[in-house]
Amino acid sequence: MTQDPRSDLETLPILPLRNSVVFPASVVPINVGRARSVRLVEDLLGQDRAVVGIVSQRDADVDEPGFEDIFDVGTVARVVKVIRLGPSNYSVVLHGLSRLRLAGKVGLEPYMRAKVRRVAEDLERDAELDQLGSQLRSGTRELLNLMPNLPKETSGILENVRESGALADLIASNLTIDHVTVSDKQKVLATFDVKERVRLVLAMVTKQLELLRVKREISSMVADEGKNQRELILRQQMRSIREELGETDEDDVEELRDRIRLAQLPEDAHKIAKKQLGRLAGMQQQSAEYNVTRTYLEWLADLPWNKSTPDKLDPSDCRRCLDEDHFGLDKVKKRIVEYIAVRKLRSDKKGPILCFIGPPGVGKTSLGRSIARSMGRRYHRIALGGVRDEAEIRGHRRTYVGALPGRIVQGLKKAAVKNPVFVLDEIDKLGVDMMGDPAAALLEVLDPAQNGTFQDHYIDTPFDLSQITFLATANNPDTIPGPLWDRLEVIEVPGYTRAEKRSIAKEFLVPKQLSSHGLTDERLQFMDDGIETILESYTREAGVRGLEREIGAVCRHVAMRIAEGEDVHLNCTSEFAQIVLGPPKHSPDLAERTSSPGVATGLAWTPSGGDILFIEATKMPGKGDILITGNLKSVMQESAAAALSFVRSHANQLGLDPEFLKTIDLHLHVPKGGTPKDGPSAGVTMYSAVASLLLACAVRKEVAMTGEISLRGAVLPVGGIKEKLLAAHRAGIKEVLVPSRNEKDLEEVPKDVLSELKVHLIKNISQVLPIVLEEPSAPPPMSQEAPPTTPSDAP
Repeated sequence: MTQDPRSDLETLPILPLRNSVVFPASVVPINVGRARSVRLVEDLLGQDRAVVGIVSQRDADVDEPGFEDIFDVGTVARVVKVIRLGPSNYSVVLHGLSRLRLAGKVGLEPYMRAKVRRVAEDLERDAELDQLGSQLRSGTRELLNLMPNLPKETSGILENVRESGALADLIASNLTIDHVTVSDKQKVLATFDVKERVRLVLAMVTKQLELLRVKREISSMVADEGKNQRELILRQQMRSIREELGETDEDDVEELRDRIRLAQLPEDAHKIAKKQLGRLAGMQQQSAEYNVTRTYLEWLADLPWNKSTPDKLDPSDCRRCLDEDHFGLDKVKKRIVEYIAVRKLRSDKKGPILCFIGPPGVGKTSLGRSIARSMGRRYHRIALGGVRDEAEIRGHRRTYVGALPGRIVQGLKKAAVKNPVFVLDEIDKLGVDMMGDPAAALLEVLDPAQNGTFQDHYIDTPFDLSQITFLATANNPDTIPGPLWDRLEVIEVPGYTRAEKRSIAKEFLVPKQLSSHGLTDERLQFMDDGIETILESYTREAGVRGLEREIGAVCRHVAMRIAEGEDVHLNCTSEFAQIVLGPPKHSPDLAERTSSPGVATGLAWTPSGGDILFIEATKMPGKGDILITGNLKSVMQESAAAALSFVRSHANQLGLDPEFLKTIDLHLHVPKGGTPKDGPSAGVTMYSAVASLLLACAVRKEVAMTGEISLRGAVLPVGGIKEKLLAAHRAGIKEVLVPSRNEKDLEEVPKDVLSELKVHLIKNISQVLPIVLEEPSAPPPMSQEAPPTTPSDAP
C-alpha cells in the first residue's frame, strides 16, 4: 500500500471477485486461481496485516478482467490468512474494513492496482434509523425461522450488532437465496446513505418472507391434496376388499359422504352430517333406523346450500315479459316493474312479499311465472288450498314414521337453487285444526327479518330463505289472518271487461288452444261474432278461465272431425258456436225479472268477482207478518229489517197508509238460495224493491244499485265498488247508484267501463226512488190516494 502525499488517495492491489461481494465487517474465505490474482497473493505472502481492495466483476464470465469490467465501489479488506491448496491455487480469508471508491488506474501487471479513496461510515443515529433497524432485525429473525439453512452466524449478528448500517451489511452478506443476485448485493454496497441501505436490505428480506409464505401455502395445499388422494385410494381399496368378501354395506355410506362433500354444507349442517354418517357406518343395513338416517342424509346432500342463479333485474325486460304474457292489468304491471327496479338498486336482496288478490282466472298465478322468467330465476308453485297441518310448512320431526320436510324445503330441493321464485297459491284457503295453524308457521317464512335462519323440523338445522322471492295469491282477503296479512303487500288484480276479454281471446287464448289441439288458423278461424257469442251466452265470470274452456270445446269439435278424415276449413261464427256448444248457458234475463213491481237489481261482491243480485218482494193477504228468505246471513237480514222499518216509518211521505201491514204479509226473497249471502250493501236495493211493490211502480230494468242504509236515511259506503261496476257492465246495466262517499273508488274502475255507465252518487235514501222507478202502471192498492209519479216529498 502506497499513500499519496497530495491527497487522501492510496494505491492498493485490487482483487476482482467473480460471484460474490465482500461487505465491511464481514469475514469471508475466497478461492484464488487466476494468474494475476495468484501473483497478487504470492506477493503478499510474508507481509503482516496486508491490505487489498476487493471489487466485484460486472460479468462473471470474463476470465482476466480490466478496469472497465469491475464496479467502481468495493471494500478495503485485510488479509487474515492464506492457505496454499495447490501449485497455483490459494484460499484467502479476508476481513472487510470499509467501503472504497476507485479513483484512478495504476496498472494491470503483474496484478491489478488502482488508486482508491476510502468511504467513511456515518455513525450518527436518530429515531427513524433505529426504527428501521428494529424492523430489519425482526424481519430477519422471522426469516431465520422459515429458513433454517441460513448461516448460523446470522442469528448471532442479530443479537450482537447494534449499528443499523453494519447490521444491514452483514445481513446482506449472509443472504444466500436465489432471488438476491450479485448485482443486488453490489447495490447495497454502493449505497453510502445508511437509511437508504437499511431500507434496501429490509425490502429484500420482506420479499423473501412473502415468497416463503406463498411457498408454504402451496406446499400445504399440495399436502392436503395428497392426503385426500391417499384417502380416496385407500377407500377404493377398502371397497374392493369388501366386494371380494361380499360386504357391500359401505357403498351407500361412501356415496353419501361424497355427495355431502360436494354439497358444500355450512359448518353447523356439516357437523350434523358428519355425525350421522358415523352412525350410519355402524348400523346394519336391515335395520329401520338405517333407512331413516340414510334418507335424512340424502335430504341434506340434495338441498341447494350454495347453488343459485344470477339475477337479471332489468325493469324494461320485466315489462316486456309481462306484456307478452298478460293483456291489460296496467296498474298491476307498473307495481311489479317498480318492485324489480327496487330489487336492482338494493344490495341486500330483501323486499316486500307481494300478494295478488283477485277473482279466479285473471292470471294471478301466471304473473308469478312471468316475474320468474323476467328475473332469470327458477319458478316453483306451492299449493296451499286446504292445508291444515303446520307440519306441511315446517316439516315433521324425524321421530315419526314416514317423516318428511315441509313444502318449503321440498320446493327448494325441486328448484335445485337457493334463490327461486316461490308462488304460495291460494294462501287465503289455509285451514286450522288440532294439528296446528299453517298460517302461523308461514309468519317466519314470509318475514325478511327472520327467514334467514328458518329451521325445518325435519332438517333440524338453519337454512337461509332470505334469497327466495316469495309471491302469494288469494281470492278472498277476509280469510287471511291479520298477522299474515301484515307481512303482505297487496296488489289487487281486477276482473276483465268485455273489451279486454275479446282482446285476450284473440291474442292469447285462441292461438294457445289451436296449438294445443294441433290446429292452425287455416283449419279453424274464430270470427268476432263467434267470440262475442261465447262471451255473452256461455261465460259469466270475472276471469277468462271459462272462456278458454269454451274455446277449447270448439277446437276439440273441429279436431275430432279432422281425425275422422274430414277436410274442414271452418269459421267459428255465432251460429257455429251455438251448434257446437249447445243451448246458451246464460240468457239475458234482466228485462224479464225487473218487468214487474217488487223486483230490484243489486250489485254484490264475491270472491270470484262482482255479480248482480236480484231482490224480490211480494205481498199477500195476512196479518202483518214479514218473511225473509234466500239463505241470508245475519248482517243481510238486518239490512232487510232496516229497509222495511224505513218504509213503514215514512209511509205518509211515500203516499202509503200507515196501517198497510195490518191486512197483508210481506215476503222478501233473494234468489239463488243455494249460495249463502251476507253483507250490508243490499240495503238500498231492498228498500227499492219494497217501495216498488207497495207503490206498484216497477224498477227500471237498466238500473242497478248498491249501498248500506241507516234508519235516518243515510246511504253509507260499501266495499268492492270496482268489482261491482265490472259486473254491472258485463250484465248490460246502463245506470248504477253508488254511495257518494265511494266516489274515490271510481278511479280504480277502467275508463272504458265508466264511459258506458251512468253513475249516480247518492247521499240520502230520498234520492233513490226518483231515479230508479218507472211510471206507475196502477194506483197502489193500500194507499188512500194515488201517490205521485215520483215522491217529491220523500225525506
